[in-house]
Amino acid sequence: MLEIHDLSKLYASRAGRGCQWLTAVDKVSLSLGPGEFVAIVGPSGSGKSTLLMAAGGLLSPTSGSVAFEGQDIYRLSPKARAQWRAERVGFVFQQFHLIPYLSVLDNVLAPTLARPVPDARPRAAELLDRFGLAARAAHVPTELSVGEQQRTALARALLRQPSLLMCDEPTGNLDQESAEVVLQCLVDFQRQRGAVLLVTHHAGATVMAQRTLRLQGGKLVPHGSS
Repeated sequence: MLEIHDLSKLYASRAGRGCQWLTAVDKVSLSLGPGEFVAIVGPSGSGKSTLLMAAGGLLSPTSGSVAFEGQDIYRLSPKARAQWRAERVGFVFQQFHLIPYLSVLDNVLAPTLARPVPDARPRAAELLDRFGLAARAAHVPTELSVGEQQRTALARALLRQPSLLMCDEPTGNLDQESAEVVLQCLVDFQRQRGAVLLVTHHAGATVMAQRTLRLQGGKLVPHGSS
């Protein structure tokens, strides 16, 4: 489903004298198939979030390619790439990115503002029920626990029934019980033939992944190496 080949991302830095190039991701290659849950671990600053954003069509790589079902997503126009993201990819971030003045239900329905979703309200209601949020549907994010906010963000990501979930530290702010609920939701998605790419610096968040890779200094290294 997803093929990343020799992907690199460099940033210009003007620290000190002149311009220097900093390598955030260095020639990373990996594949992800339908029904597969892959976790990438590594310390802060190792390039995990940069890799995830490039893989999800949010950040153009300096070199290399990202192909989804055989199509290089960076050969698409910006409009077509945005449409691909909206229809095929769900994003879950550590910071939730909920709209503070909207209710839980309206936050879950937010993707319909950009593009219609068939049976959006019944599907949103089903997701809220599945994630134990039905009684919170009319509440705004500040009235939720941290775990409830993350489950709301996950429900929003699943509204369009994406093929691929991109998750950036989704359990980083959660207690153990809430983290287990979120991870089980990812496993349920994977068991329905969805693909999950999770990046985290918490080794415990990888317990349900089928494969765990390690990113160190922008490079993939054998998992378990220091």
